[in-house]
Amino acid sequence: MYTDSAYYHNRRSGFKDKTHPLFVESCGTYHLFTVPKLPTHRPKGRLDYQILYIVSGKGHFFIQGEEKTISAGNMVIYRPREEQRYYYYGADQTEVFWVHFTGNDVKNILQNHGITDDLHIIHSGTSLEYKHLFTQMIQELKLCRADYEELLINYFSQLLISLHRVLLGKSTRSHQLLANEMDAAVQYFHSNYNKPISIEAYASEHNMSISWFIRSFREYTNTTPAQYILSLRISNARTLLENTSYNISEISNIIGYDNPLYFSRLFKKQCGMSPSEFRKQLP
Repeated sequence: MYTDSAYYHNRRSGFKDKTHPLFVESCGTYHLFTVPKLPTHRPKGRLDYQILYIVSGKGHFFIQGEEKTISAGNMVIYRPREEQRYYYYGADQTEVFWVHFTGNDVKNILQNHGITDDLHIIHSGTSLEYKHLFTQMIQELKLCRADYEELLINYFSQLLISLHRVLLGKSTRSHQLLANEMDAAVQYFHSNYNKPISIEAYASEHNMSISWFIRSFREYTNTTPAQYILSLRISNARTLLENTSYNISEISNIIGYDNPLYFSRLFKKQCGMSPSEFRKQLP
């Protein structure tokens, strides 16, 4: 299992902040591979709010006493003192990001972004922008550089704005059908990113013209299918570099590239350094 998380002043239990309208206190991610099951149960909830974003796979959540299977492309929100009970299975290879936040005006801020009190599941769609924002929050909480608390609020506010735009746009049936098509494509790419993927073949098999598919995918995820697949491969390469002892050739093969030199060039173009340099600078 891959995990990465950070906490404000290492406070893991959660707290209620009354001095700021909005305050981000912790953020993290899990990616299950071999762990059979990862459960969480907080019968009395926490003092803060939590949003969980399912990137791939699925999670099983108890919401108001009812068990629901939440697939990738959705977010779940828990409010203060709500029972939190959910679990993931390693067989699903679930990847999830989470953030805990508090403040004296959170309820109004959420409502202003379309997240009403009765909303527990947010059909967000899948976007690399979400993942980027969560990753940036984790990094800021770890490094604690100047003005990082303010920057955390900025990243979290960007996340809320993105969700609000999605919620506003999902009022039409045509948009929902498009979302379903693009979510299916995203899940296919997550499951097959390390294999040869033909964008043209995928579009044809799903009765879509290649131009319409690329344009629609870009509108939905803010990137093209090819760029999305590349980002998945590089993201997983970073995880392997950080958490395994595989050499560069082995990692290249695992994520779908037969030529390690070609992989290294792509990695450097995306990350600003070679895979070897990336590994050397790890703490």
